[in-house]
Amino acid sequence: MNLKRRLIGLGLDVFGATGVHRLAAPFTRGPGAILMLHRVADVAPQPAGYDPNGGLTIAPAFLDAVLGRVRALGFDIVPMDEVEARLRDGLDAEKPFVAVTFDDGYRDTLRAAAPILRRHGAPYTVYATPGFADRSARMWWVELEEAVRRLSQIETRIGGETLSLSARDGVEKTAAFFALYWRLRALPQPALLGCCAELAARAGLDLAEPARQLCCDWDELAELAADPLCTIGAHTMTHPRLATLAQAEARAEMEDSRAVLRARLGVEPRHFAYPVGDPTSAGRRDFETAKALGFATGVTTRPGMIYPEHGGDLLALPRVSINGGWQRLEVLDILLSGAAFALWNRGKRLAA
Repeated sequence: MNLKRRLIGLGLDVFGATGVHRLAAPFTRGPGAILMLHRVADVAPQPAGYDPNGGLTIAPAFLDAVLGRVRALGFDIVPMDEVEARLRDGLDAEKPFVAVTFDDGYRDTLRAAAPILRRHGAPYTVYATPGFADRSARMWWVELEEAVRRLSQIETRIGGETLSLSARDGVEKTAAFFALYWRLRALPQPALLGCCAELAARAGLDLAEPARQLCCDWDELAELAADPLCTIGAHTMTHPRLATLAQAEARAEMEDSRAVLRARLGVEPRHFAYPVGDPTSAGRRDFETAKALGFATGVTTRPGMIYPEHGGDLLALPRVSINGGWQRLEVLDILLSGAAFALWNRGKRLAA
């Protein structure tokens, strides 16, 4: 994981030093982009440098700067309904667009991000997970972070493998987290949750606490839904990696999340986000299921810009991650040029 981060950093540094992304932009930018965000909060530096989920959080001041820079670069900021319309009806290449999206339904989307978005007159989409709102679903990656934070030695079995990991300081804790994380990601969802529950119990964690602490409840989601700038989208009932589920179970996660959001908030979610959203977490079967259920668009976490070709693949759209590890406007400029994604995706526009 650290190697991947170093390579990405090196690539961004090369673009920044050479400015080649500005020369490539007319060929790689495409007509638009969908920005992917999670948390917006001022988070204190973590003791001993342990912050494995830190990439999910950006500062409010950076969100404010991002919205200003997007407009300064000549992008329209549009809702997902307009992304769908532009893709179906033909894109206006003279006026590129950006859509702003937030996954999961974090409380700070309401408290910190929404006021900034309103100040900029920027529409946005929140992909909400009903299980987080009613505290019945588990944020296992937060459980894992907190368990490793509290434990100095970790003894566990994952997928038949016995692990003994030292976690005495920030370096060891970070290494332990990712050693556990990627092994857990290889498990079926029930086994993943079971392993996390065992670790949480050893660390004295309440499994409902992460969602209770971090996510909107139903009253708070209703506040977001009442904002004229906000579109509520669906994000499954419990945030599983859909590709790991049987088809009927995956379909129910998608269909039920829309029905519950409709019943609780009085909105009709037309847009969907696949949890985790990488190729191992959502695939063509899930894109076709979302289409069959009548969702207008589906967004992944595959990195990339929007191109006219996506008009024929509306349920598998890529996004541009606004990552807490790269909170610099020069990085945003590089990303919105599309040059980095052209390299990452080896020139393929339909990376899904």
